[in-house]
Amino acid sequence: MPRWNAVAFLGLALLPGSIAAQSDSLAPVSAHLKAVTTMQAGFTQTDQRGRTLTGQLSLKRPGKIRFQYQKGVPTLVVANGSSLYYIDYSVKQVQRWPIGNSPLGVLLNPNTDLARFAKMVPSNDPRILVVQVRDPKHPEYGLITMGFTRKADAPGGLMLQGWTTRDAQGNTTTIRLANQQFNVAISDKTFIWSDPRPKGPRG
Repeated sequence: MPRWNAVAFLGLALLPGSIAAQSDSLAPVSAHLKAVTTMQAGFTQTDQRGRTLTGQLSLKRPGKIRFQYQKGVPTLVVANGSSLYYIDYSVKQVQRWPIGNSPLGVLLNPNTDLARFAKMVPSNDPRILVVQVRDPKHPEYGLITMGFTRKADAPGGLMLQGWTTRDAQGNTTTIRLANQQFNVAISDKTFIWSDPRPKGPRG
């Protein structure tokens, strides 16, 4: 079975691979997620073609997240507590998904039972934890692979370094985090967005 290399992880080359049933090791990850009410961080997003964007991430649990991309990028990803939206201002289009149908649901729902959906990926470095989460009953929801490093003063003793998501079509996106700040004040107004669509019925 392949093992995760520490150097690869710290670069967050988190490619889906074999997983090992080590559910007893999920406790620190669960403790971290339950201890985080908000998070702000810079992020670098890389798709499977190697295209990279940067921006600022704001997260507030339950159910709220915002990916504010770098200046000049006319797109926005935001969840307002119930739905996740992808807004493309260049073509005035909006796509919507229930949060629970997104791989990001595990980050946004503090009541997620990791033991039901998550498994540890073996690591050759005890400072590193890598977790894959998927709903076997709903493969169409996709998969998320999260990477953590041990850090005593971080919530639950772990620092979330980033994740890779893979959707039902096999498309992968990697998020690397920097300058993480946990449990800071974030206004609910952060997750309000401007709808670019013409006024009228919503399909």
